Amino acid sequence: MPRTPDSGPIPRDDRPKITTRTFREMKQRGEKITSVTAYDYPTARLADEAAIDLILVGDSLGMVVLGYDTTIPVTMAEMMHHLRAVVRARPRALLVADLPFASFQAGPEDAVRNSARFIKRGAEAVKLEGGRRVLPQVEAILAVDIPVLGHLGLTPQSVHRFGGYRVQARGREAAAELLEDALALERAGCFAIVLEGIPLELGAEVTRALQIPTIGIGAGAGCDGQVLVLHDLIGLSFSKPAKFVRRYADVAGTIRGALMTFREDVRAGRYPAAAESYAAAPEAAAPEKDPCAS
Repeated sequence: MPRTPDSGPIPRDDRPKITTRTFREMKQRGEKITSVTAYDYPTARLADEAAIDLILVGDSLGMVVLGYDTTIPVTMAEMMHHLRAVVRARPRALLVADLPFASFQAGPEDAVRNSARFIKRGAEAVKLEGGRRVLPQVEAILAVDIPVLGHLGLTPQSVHRFGGYRVQARGREAAAELLEDALALERAGCFAIVLEGIPLELGAEVTRALQIPTIGIGAGAGCDGQVLVLHDLIGLSFSKPAKFVRRYADVAGTIRGALMTFREDVRAGRYPAAAESYAAAPEAAAPEKDPCAS
């Protein structure tokens, strides 16, 4: 009988460990790849129990967890803190960590050093934004046997250069440039590429042109897989969602309602009840008075 969303967790021991090789095989079979972000133990555990293929410890944590306006302020220390929490979930999914702004742009040496820090803490691959302009960094990371997930299109670390979060590569020339970037990343050895915020036609074209998988986020259904920020997917983010976001739950509403009910129960004396309180040990209770005593 097929599983339904409320069938409970999928036993993790029943699933093989996902590796970078898995994704190339999935593309060959025409099997779609699923990916979400996770930033702590419980969300990583739940994503893995749902049999998600790729868990990304994304620098999006800056906006949805830490309250920054962009991903740019996120530091390596912050990424390492959240990565360690996700690693403790021991996911069957492939675990990828985002290289934050200024951790790789200066050159290959920085890129390799910071990528190695992630791998030593349990990541299985790294993601970095950019195409041919960061090719030396990509090649250097791959040269030390660290898998790389590329990221093209709307790259959030370039928000100031773009002048905001805007759909990219809508014109013919820009689309051709993006395709060349994708082919360059494939030749360098990336195991897959995230395509973000581009026309659906271009997403499908790039996907057809590559032997490695594409994972879309606002790039149309023609990609080999899809990724969403978990907090957007479950309705736990507070900004207006992007057009491509589908909210599968209203977790913010559930949490808010639970907290308001807790507040009212405390104020009305309904919480805690006797069943939620501890009684003294029998020997510590006050002795009963002997009715025959004078």
